[in-house]
Amino acid sequence: MEELFEQLDFTINPVFETIIEDIQKQKFSIVDGFFSAEEVVQLRDSLLEKYEADRFKKSAIGNRVNEEIHSEIRGDFILWIDQLKASPTEQLFFNKINELVEYLNRTCFLGILHKEFHYAVYPKGTFYAKHLDTFQNDDRRKLSVVCYLNEANWPKENGGELSLYLDTTEVLDVLPLPCRVVIFESQELEHEVKVVKAAERYSITGWLKSR
Repeated sequence: MEELFEQLDFTINPVFETIIEDIQKQKFSIVDGFFSAEEVVQLRDSLLEKYEADRFKKSAIGNRVNEEIHSEIRGDFILWIDQLKASPTEQLFFNKINELVEYLNRTCFLGILHKEFHYAVYPKGTFYAKHLDTFQNDDRRKLSVVCYLNEANWPKENGGELSLYLDTTEVLDVLPLPCRVVIFESQELEHEVKVVKAAERYSITGWLKSR
C-alpha cells in the first residue's frame, strides 16, 4: 500500500525527463532555463561577493584529499559550497539540484547519495585542459553538472566554451550562456574548457556521486 501511495505522489517533470532521455541517448544534456534569469543574477552576485572578498583559491588537480596545482592544466579559481552552511541564495540552487537528484534516483535508480559543488571563476587567459571527471582511486562521480552564471551578452569571441569529446572525431563546443546547465556522464565524456579570451567566466560546477 505504501508503494502505491508513493506512485500516486509522483509527478512527471518534463525538463528532468528530457535530461534523462538525452543522457541515455548521447551521454549529455544541455538545458537552457534550468535556473531563471533572476536566480542566475542572485547566484552571480553571491559568487562575486565571495570572490571579491578573496575567499577563492587556485584550483588543483586531483580529488579533495590529494590535490596538486598545475597551472598548465587548469587555471580557474574555486570556492567549495557547503550545503549545510549555504546562504539563502545558495540554498535555492541546492533545492533545485536536490529535486533533480530525487527524480533521477526514483526513475533511473542511479543511487546518487552525495554531491559536491563549487563556484568557479576563469579569468582572461585561463583554461582547463582535456580530462575526465573521475579518478583512479575514486569512481563515485556519476554525473557532472555545470551551471553558467555569466552575463547575457557573452559572445563567442569571449571563448571559454566547454568542449565535449563525443567520440574520436566529433567535438561539441558549448557556449557558457547564463541560465544554461550542462549535465554529462563523468566517467564517459572527456572535456575541456577553452581559453577565456575576454571578461571572466563564472559558473557553479559539481558532481552527483554514488556511495
